[in-house]
Amino acid sequence: MSVLKGMMALPYFDGSLFELCASLSEGGARGVLISGGSDKQGRVPLLHHIPDMIRARREFGLAMRVHVGLPDLETCEALAEIGIDGAMIDVIGHRDTIREVYHLDSTPEAYETALEHLECNNVPTVPHIILGLHFGRMLGEWRALEMIARHPPKILVLVILMPLNGTPMAITKPPSLDEIGKFFEAARKALPATPVMLGCARPLGQIKFDIDRLAIDAGLNGIAYPAEGIVEYARQKRLMPNFINACCGVMW
Repeated sequence: MSVLKGMMALPYFDGSLFELCASLSEGGARGVLISGGSDKQGRVPLLHHIPDMIRARREFGLAMRVHVGLPDLETCEALAEIGIDGAMIDVIGHRDTIREVYHLDSTPEAYETALEHLECNNVPTVPHIILGLHFGRMLGEWRALEMIARHPPKILVLVILMPLNGTPMAITKPPSLDEIGKFFEAARKALPATPVMLGCARPLGQIKFDIDRLAIDAGLNGIAYPAEGIVEYARQKRLMPNFINACCGVMW
């Protein structure tokens, strides 16, 4: 399974992010999610593409969200100049996870510094917390939530470790439903005024339904790709589901 198959690659557009955005706009797209690999410092190399992003934003009016990795101050200032709609950043709260899973020589403090830089430049943030990121264990998630709560985001996205075939964690089990449910409740309480979303990355099968039900019970605001039966469960809870054709970090 490849997580890249659904993405459009810049080489097909001669490396021009503007031309890629132009093609999407012509096809009726309302927005883009810009992503890419990171360097050894965890930074997604965005600075080279800033002029294209500014031009695409101005000419096509596309909503623009960006996977920023672990951005430095210069990148945060550039994102502010563009006026992006959301900086998507994985926030990791334990040094061991940063080193052993992301293979970066960094610290949780560096992630909070990135949140500070984004906040100081008025860049709306959409932080993600990956439950079970440390080989299925809940290790730094609580600290990540504390850091995010000190810099209230536009939206908080929670996802669950999703084992992928062909990866070192292909057979890793996610956290228990009890741990997941308690974290959902804690996130809701920590950010009472912030939309909290359950993202698309989570295990499949019966556990997906169980996780989605916990999200509704905890008062989360949205679920990406809800499991079969979850919409009806929400209605039974006297909620009124609203369907949005966009990613988990978007609330039109």
